[in-house]
Amino acid sequence: MASKPPAGDPVQDAPQVTPPQHAAAGLPAVGHALRMSRRQMGVSRTARTLLKVNQKDGFDCPGCAWPEGDKRHVAEFCENGAKAVAEEATLRRVTPEFLAAHPIADLATRSGYWLGQQGRITQPVYAAEGADRYEPVSWERAFEIIAEELTALASPDEAVFYTSGRTSNEAAFLLQLFAREFGTNNLPDCSNMCHESSGSALTETIGIGKGSVSLDDLHRADLIVVAGQNPGTNHPRMLSALEKAKASGARIISVNPLPEAGLERFRNPQTPQGMIRGAALTDLFLQIRIGGDQALFRLLNKLILETEGAVDEDFVREHTHGFEEFAAAARAADWDETLAATGLRRDEIESALRMVLGSRRTIVCWAMGLTQHKHSVATIREVVNFLLLRGDIGRPGSGVCPVRGHSNVQGDRTMGIFERPSAGFLDALDKEFRIVSPRHHGLDVVRAIQALRDGKAKVFFAMGGNFVGATPDTEVTEAAVRRARLTVHVSTKLNRSHAVTGRRALILPTLGRTDKDVTESGKQFVTVEDSMGLVHASRGNLPPASPHLLSEPAIVARMARAVLGGASATPWEEFERDYATIRDRIARVVPGFEDFNARLAANPGGFALPHAPRDERRFPTKTGKANFTAAPVEYPEVPDGRLLLQTLRSHDQYNTTIYGLDDRYRGIRGGRRVVLVHPEDARELGFADGAYTDLVSEWKDGTERRAPGFRVVHYPTARGCAAAYYPETNVLVPLDSTADVSNTPASKSVVVRLEQSPSA
Repeated sequence: MASKPPAGDPVQDAPQVTPPQHAAAGLPAVGHALRMSRRQMGVSRTARTLLKVNQKDGFDCPGCAWPEGDKRHVAEFCENGAKAVAEEATLRRVTPEFLAAHPIADLATRSGYWLGQQGRITQPVYAAEGADRYEPVSWERAFEIIAEELTALASPDEAVFYTSGRTSNEAAFLLQLFAREFGTNNLPDCSNMCHESSGSALTETIGIGKGSVSLDDLHRADLIVVAGQNPGTNHPRMLSALEKAKASGARIISVNPLPEAGLERFRNPQTPQGMIRGAALTDLFLQIRIGGDQALFRLLNKLILETEGAVDEDFVREHTHGFEEFAAAARAADWDETLAATGLRRDEIESALRMVLGSRRTIVCWAMGLTQHKHSVATIREVVNFLLLRGDIGRPGSGVCPVRGHSNVQGDRTMGIFERPSAGFLDALDKEFRIVSPRHHGLDVVRAIQALRDGKAKVFFAMGGNFVGATPDTEVTEAAVRRARLTVHVSTKLNRSHAVTGRRALILPTLGRTDKDVTESGKQFVTVEDSMGLVHASRGNLPPASPHLLSEPAIVARMARAVLGGASATPWEEFERDYATIRDRIARVVPGFEDFNARLAANPGGFALPHAPRDERRFPTKTGKANFTAAPVEYPEVPDGRLLLQTLRSHDQYNTTIYGLDDRYRGIRGGRRVVLVHPEDARELGFADGAYTDLVSEWKDGTERRAPGFRVVHYPTARGCAAAYYPETNVLVPLDSTADVSNTPASKSVVVRLEQSPSA
């Protein structure tokens, strides 16, 4: 049997610390995954569930968006994928009796870890205005409440419809259709907080805001640059692809402020040799200062330009625009400034250059370490410049590889979850459904919080996710959400957002990826798009956690019927009954999905969406070519006595879901309120290992924010840099501290000072 959830909230601020590890996965990962799975699911349920993860006839892992190859291992999942599955397929339950015993004020005092450990929500619940706790509500009444509030708004733009990356293509398509038929483009999503900078930069430079590589490209590359990314925790199956690339002769450069065990050595649990010996992955580790990546790539571009024969002149001439302006900016790059910005040595950069010049096929992979700075879009543009110089886009074994962190976050955007949709998408939607979509831009995440704060948005609807836990400026965000007239969360489990309610609040429990979805038309499946643009089916295999759950498509369809009523000609009942009919409509609206149902039937492993830069070396930009760009080099400047903080995940964490209180590879056990500081920096600031400090963020406008009670851990970070886990440190990031162009919160470059905790 699975264990019961923890009764009391465990202490999170007294961790045990040991030296960090230098290899990832292997037997410890297998053992940890199985222990956590057994505790949540029991033995037999664990076996029959994990063997269906990422299989062609199974369900897509609700964790990361890393793709699967055509040939799949019987255990096609990683340690953190097993944790994600176990959390969803758990036997633990949040019943109405539980919520009756725990008022909302009590839930608000609990940690995210404790809330998540309580299990699956079994019935829709409602907190009326003035109520102190959630009570059961019928589905019919829940949709009546939503309709009451939405139809009472002075404008459809007073509603916000937020989407998490785990939402299926079918549900996402229906949600954006409903929102636009209702009359708003207020469709913020979790992309706004993570890879929006990637999409902004790539759309401008190559014409498509997605990566241009496949798994096969990674296996064929000569050089892979992994920048601002920790695959060993955030998408561990990527390590298998890197291992295969290394076996084929690839070299790997890791660019990161922290050494990460997975990029040092990977012990592949799928092979006996991998378990015993493992594979060394990184050939060159560039331990860069936080935010110095643009300066590094700018200097590399200067050095490529200065090397005879290094530029692919035919490609540049035939396929690019803006070269001369870019080249002038690159040639002005300065060694001294670059060394100051990056914290690297000259010989390290020269070693990287030799590896670049020796490669005929180069891929650059990146994640949040590049996307969450003020100058993130300029940084990613510089990465594109780097690849364009060598002709490394549209060539097999080369290209851009932004690694999306959440299953189907890329698919949601493809389905139209976007506050700034293209005219072409809206035209196709309007033609298919005979509606008139709004053409003005809607609200992204940051602007949605501002609208709630200012009373301009009054209804907040979230399809999955943990909006309050994921967003910056925690106190401001929570106060903003509490101003709403109604908050609605479509969820599988409890999280912090359920304790931060509007005047009225609903929790609508939904099926998860692991659950069977059966309608009167028979068993249904949904689809997702992975990080490399492959679309495939996902079929749950477990009895639902409760007979009172509805699927996400059903929830959207019933909400639409309640709100739009007879004014809508959209066949919402048909969509709820048979998801194939949703896919038929997607096929007529979204390019690349033609014959959607037939292609899924013919390709059990999925099919690839078209990508003009990759497939044809055609660049659908305003110039009709790939665009070189030139921007001033930026990097954070840190006053004396201060550190530059990045927020990050622990190993027992996925986004804001906390699976446990350990960060095994970094040597942290039993706690989360830690700050990792280089030993010499800590000593200069007067903090011994194990001392306690408050983190105080400092901003140019003179504002300060405080996160109290963090244990100082002496750790081999880049000098002048520090790291701590989110969401505990989200409070340090002001709402208006965002990336230029993309408006993504700048959570990876926070100037902080350490102050001794009053209780220390």
